[in-house]
Amino acid sequence: MNKIIEAIGLSKSFRTEAGELEVLKGIDLAFHEGEMVAITGASGAGKSTLMHILGALDRPSSGKVLFRGTDMFSMDDMARARFRNRSVGFVFQFHHLLPEFNARENVMLPGLISGQSHASASQKAGELLSELGLSSRLLHRPGELSGGEQQRVAVARALMQDAGLVLADEPTGNLDTATGNSLFELLLSLNSRKGITFVIVTHNTSLADRCHRVLHMADGRFI
Repeated sequence: MNKIIEAIGLSKSFRTEAGELEVLKGIDLAFHEGEMVAITGASGAGKSTLMHILGALDRPSSGKVLFRGTDMFSMDDMARARFRNRSVGFVFQFHHLLPEFNARENVMLPGLISGQSHASASQKAGELLSELGLSSRLLHRPGELSGGEQQRVAVARALMQDAGLVLADEPTGNLDTATGNSLFELLLSLNSRKGITFVIVTHNTSLADRCHRVLHMADGRFI
């Protein structure tokens, strides 16, 4: 399989009142096209920091991140923002939907930002939401949706640009067991049917074990 994203010598430190805090410590890793990978580890291990860097939401202190061979951090800020919009989808523990917009409008946003017409983005968003079982909820605002439905809208938004890579940080962490399992089944299905690469941070070991690989982080490293 071809590599979709690769980290080489990845380190990240933050300045604190107590001094330099090293969160990532020289990580080397690669994820391949069509993989579904779980990342586990205790809180504070560096999982979310790693995800933010892999998704170009934050910069490393040192090292490289290659997306299909291109160094993301050799791009200028505008080019990196375009890359992030078009190439990577994000799903977070808290869905981060805009409360004043309905489900379809929330899903449309990445397309509109990239220059799609309103009509085209609306059609694509409606199709995605219908595919994820929300055809009757297109016009509902986030506050009118259940937790599981909100996360399905967030998944649809992550797929709006046909991203080959979706980074999901505790996507089931705010859901009850049954709803979380249902959402995870959805991600497994999308991986199987569409070949989307998923990297999923989770504390749920039973869900993690259903992925192709499980990587465990501790103290800023994989063990």
